[in-house]
Amino acid sequence: MELFQVIEDGEGIEGAILRSLPAYSGHERRVSERHPALLVVSPRAAERGLRLPHQCRTALVPGDIAVPLRAASAVSYGPSPRDSLTISSREGNTLWAALQRELVTVDGQVVERQEFPLALAQGEGELPALAAAGALLLLGVPPEKLGPLSH
Repeated sequence: MELFQVIEDGEGIEGAILRSLPAYSGHERRVSERHPALLVVSPRAAERGLRLPHQCRTALVPGDIAVPLRAASAVSYGPSPRDSLTISSREGNTLWAALQRELVTVDGQVVERQEFPLALAQGEGELPALAAAGALLLLGVPPEKLGPLSH
């Protein structure tokens, strides 16, 4: 059972993750308050400098904001082509995400570079949706199984 924690400022990322996980995993995933295997930091939480755990195994962080933490590995997300998970394009309510380099899930599986669609709800932010998708990928949900991540 993998433990994860989301540090956010009302962006709905943790809710999207928790709603999506039961459909794709055979067992429950728990939220952790201490030393998570996966720490997800939202864009607003990073901007505001919200308190983070002292350490984690894998961190998913916004690429354009320095986030001080100790992690064995870090995956960045955002609009820049330098980010590991970025936005390729948007067609209406479909956001095309691009995984710029392979990543290793918290269970040790490798996810290859690729593009995949994410359905957005009306008014849903691109970066929170990208963070939720990145967290799901790191928790072992295959890209082709990512569905709507809306609230």
